[in-house]
Amino acid sequence: MSANPFWEFSLAVYGRPGVPAACVALQDRHGLDVNVLLFAAWAGMACGTLLSADRLAAIDSTIAGWRQEVVRPLRAARRRVKTEDDAFYQRLKAVELEAERIQQDRLFALGGLTPQPGGDARMALANMALLAPSGDPLLEVLAAALAG
Repeated sequence: MSANPFWEFSLAVYGRPGVPAACVALQDRHGLDVNVLLFAAWAGMACGTLLSADRLAAIDSTIAGWRQEVVRPLRAARRRVKTEDDAFYQRLKAVELEAERIQQDRLFALGGLTPQPGGDARMALANMALLAPSGDPLLEVLAAALAG
């Protein structure tokens, strides 16, 4: 088992069709942190845990500094470069991914959850809905990707 099963879950889910576009759209539309969104999905899907809004907010606020000071500036720099075949762009992308992995390690440690049977896409959707405006159809896209 991985030292961080949440990271493994995120890599697997993010590789599914429609997931990256939905996550980035939620991030750009509503200012959501994709790592926190994926944590909410993982908690419901892989751990069978329904999170409270207060617990999720507390976890999010604990990693907010890292997001603000490290992840977002790296993302902004990568987006500014924009040329995917450029070696500098690729290095920025790799550093941003490493910063997100560190953030996910922190989320995993803070959450105190372990994978167990009993989770499903419905629970993941309920957790993710705590982060996005109600009724955003992109959450349904993510829930469907989790179920599939």
